[in-house]
Amino acid sequence: MRADRRGVRPRAGGRADRRAARPPEPRRAKGSFGLRRPAGRAARYVLLVAMAVVVAFPIYITVVNALLPSAQIGARPPTLFPTHPQWGSFRIAFDEAHLGIYLRNSTIVTVSITAAQLVTSVLAGYAFAFLRFPLRGVLFMVCLATLMVPVEATILPNYRTIETFGWYDTFPALIVPFVGSGLGIFLFRQAFLGVPRDLHDAATLDGYGHLRFLVRVVLPLNRPVTAAFGIYAFLNAWNQYLWPLVVTQTNSVRTVQIGLRQLSISNFNQIDVVFAGTILGALPIFVLLFVFQKQLVRGLTAGALKG
Repeated sequence: MRADRRGVRPRAGGRADRRAARPPEPRRAKGSFGLRRPAGRAARYVLLVAMAVVVAFPIYITVVNALLPSAQIGARPPTLFPTHPQWGSFRIAFDEAHLGIYLRNSTIVTVSITAAQLVTSVLAGYAFAFLRFPLRGVLFMVCLATLMVPVEATILPNYRTIETFGWYDTFPALIVPFVGSGLGIFLFRQAFLGVPRDLHDAATLDGYGHLRFLVRVVLPLNRPVTAAFGIYAFLNAWNQYLWPLVVTQTNSVRTVQIGLRQLSISNFNQIDVVFAGTILGALPIFVLLFVFQKQLVRGLTAGALKG
């Protein structure tokens, strides 16, 4: 190894030597991996677009049929683009079919059930994750066992309970049986177990109680799970049909699903009104999913990726 002009011999194993000793990188063959990635991405996009069309096409047809006169709905070939939309069907469904009352009732019941399930699930999940008490494992297994009981098996016991308290045809009959959720307790318990124990110890040293630690530390770290379960609880409560049909009798407390059923029976000759009522009944769900779509995706994918 020769010395440089200043007479200083370079160190062995220096940066230049490491560059010289590094084997040359193999060249990628053109037309193999370089073109395979764009082709795979294009195939994924085509598949996603096809799936989106399959899912959205029934919704689009429902909107089109709501804007068509009843005589054109069953025409062949079907009309895919209404040239003269009839918006009066939405007014008939909302006013004459009393769909506005049903939407109000569903909003009251759904918001109450969602809020109750969030509160009870968060508190129970925190207790199972951070507290130590007798029979904790047994009680948690009981909560999991409720997931295996079909809803139809609980109708008769719940109905007897409603009759005992005199809640038939009232809002408590629609809300009280669903204030707790075994699935919610399980989800929040598993999510809270991911909170480092050191945070709980540090919060205890700072004088945080359980409720303060839950509100200020645990829940902010689990916002995606909270949003995902809130949307799930909202959808379940909004789409209930069998239980409201059993425990209600008057339109003053009946929900939108029963209202849509009565609308389809009373307006059999006005099928466009039925389609318009269906769109109005599903509109809150679409708005909810559109507003909280990011939180829903984050909640569903929480823990799926590392880092």
